Amino acid sequence: MTSLDKPTSDTDRTTDQQEADAKAVTEAALFEAFGGVRGMVETVLPGLLFVTIFTIDKNLTNSAIAAVVVSLVLVAVRLIRRDTVKHAFSGVFGVAFGVVFAKMTGNAKDFYLPGMIYTLGLALAYLVSTLAGLPLIGLILGPVFKENLSWRTRNPGRKKAYAKASYAWGLILLAKCAILFPLYWWADTTQFGWVLIALKIPPFLLAVYLTWVFLAKAPPPIDVFAEMEAEEQAEKARKAAAAEAAARGQEY
Repeated sequence: MTSLDKPTSDTDRTTDQQEADAKAVTEAALFEAFGGVRGMVETVLPGLLFVTIFTIDKNLTNSAIAAVVVSLVLVAVRLIRRDTVKHAFSGVFGVAFGVVFAKMTGNAKDFYLPGMIYTLGLALAYLVSTLAGLPLIGLILGPVFKENLSWRTRNPGRKKAYAKASYAWGLILLAKCAILFPLYWWADTTQFGWVLIALKIPPFLLAVYLTWVFLAKAPPPIDVFAEMEAEEQAEKARKAAAAEAAARGQEY
């Protein structure tokens, strides 16, 4: 009998199922944390509308109004549907800061400057936090996986995966900044805007994919909420047993 003819053992099937479950949980958590397809659309659409209108009529005010309006519409849609609004609200704040900068300087290209500064700061935060032993991606995803900070001391394999993911995010964002900041100085507003739009999604998808790869191979998260619930149930059981024993003692 060849290895291909050998029946798959229950242990192998269980291991494969556990790995599949771990990957599914990781995918769901990443989708929740980073907003999925809808979150990407909400991130890209205001800037895309801004550069499209500016390319057509070169009017900063019209472009800014359009970007703000579409951001507010996205928030309103989420509120009506009673969905989480954190991604849409972050888009509103980003657009608002961009509009303020651009109107203050009179340079439409400055609409993108706050976002670029934020990206650079976020890249440094990923790298510095990881060097400090507290990788930022772990702080972001820990609550999503219901493990909070248990990975720091109780799950070293998972901490290592978070460190790799945080380094990946930091380096990818730094590479993006290395492209955008020189372009900011010599490209015109239209050219720069289209390059920035083109670089919105691909680096993000690469970072999310690498995060998924690292975490899918890591040990499963420790569900600290389930542990606390189990402790509470055990404490209730102990109190009930003690009360029952005391009641029996009084009977005798």
